[in-house]
Amino acid sequence: MTRLSLTLLLALLVALPLSLLAGRVWIDPLHPAVPHAATILAELRLPRAVLAVAIGAGLGGAGAAMQGYLRNPLADPGLFGIAPAAALGAVLSFAFGFSGGFALPAFALLGAGGAMALLGLVAGRGAAAPGGGVALFTLAGMMLASLAGALMSLAISLAPTPFALTEIVTWLMGSVADRSWREVWLCLPPTLAGLGVLALAGRSLDALTLGETAARSLGVDPARLQWLMIAGVGLTVGAGVAVAGIIGFVGLMVPHLVRPLTDRRPASLLLPSALAGALLVLVADCLCRVLPLSSGELRLGIALSLVGAPFFLHLLLRMRQGLA
Repeated sequence: MTRLSLTLLLALLVALPLSLLAGRVWIDPLHPAVPHAATILAELRLPRAVLAVAIGAGLGGAGAAMQGYLRNPLADPGLFGIAPAAALGAVLSFAFGFSGGFALPAFALLGAGGAMALLGLVAGRGAAAPGGGVALFTLAGMMLASLAGALMSLAISLAPTPFALTEIVTWLMGSVADRSWREVWLCLPPTLAGLGVLALAGRSLDALTLGETAARSLGVDPARLQWLMIAGVGLTVGAGVAVAGIIGFVGLMVPHLVRPLTDRRPASLLLPSALAGALLVLVADCLCRVLPLSSGELRLGIALSLVGAPFFLHLLLRMRQGLA
């Protein structure tokens, strides 16, 4: 583990317990005068914090892997269409009245799994074609994202009741509020598995920075790499969307923040990006909890979008200056 990864891990280990004390009602660990403070920490704030860490790690690692695979610094996990497809599955569960219990995350995971399978079928044959694998893969992902977005809009417009419509819109904003250990155990195993799959693709991603032809000459199997990306991004992003809704820009911002501190190889960027993503989402969720809003709590997805959109614009302006 590099010094950067150790530093980020230490920061995460410090931030995690401190985040348990923050909220509308602050808890003093030395003088816990709040009634049922232990229950609040163990059953409300701890699962929420662990879930924020899991989601952030998955999105950060997936973003670093995608930017390495597509060789595009503006790539984001949502580009594959897996996040919109998972959101579509969740929206359908609301529309059909099956949002209780395990139905909502099950529908979202089914949507992510369907997108992974369809992406593999559409782009799979092109993986073996020199120069066509990554381009076809990107176009297939954009097609899936557009289709899922259109179907979500249709489902929202046909919502059976105003209550269902409110649930859909609120869920799509993205949040880890009011989540329990059930959501943690639904999200954590697929996220860890997905990060492990992406780690297996690290050396191939390093070789791909030299170009597809050079990567093939170094023994990289494009079809295997493509399936590793589908599985890794699908598991990490699908699991996060299944329990928290759409939380954007993490996979875009985090690799850019940590890349100057590494040797810029995709493999060496995966772990720092996962740790930085976990730290970013955890801190952002803490800020959402403590902001004094009269209408309730700021949604995590909205907060990160308010930060991510200017960050994205800043990247575009830097790229424009570099091309000038």
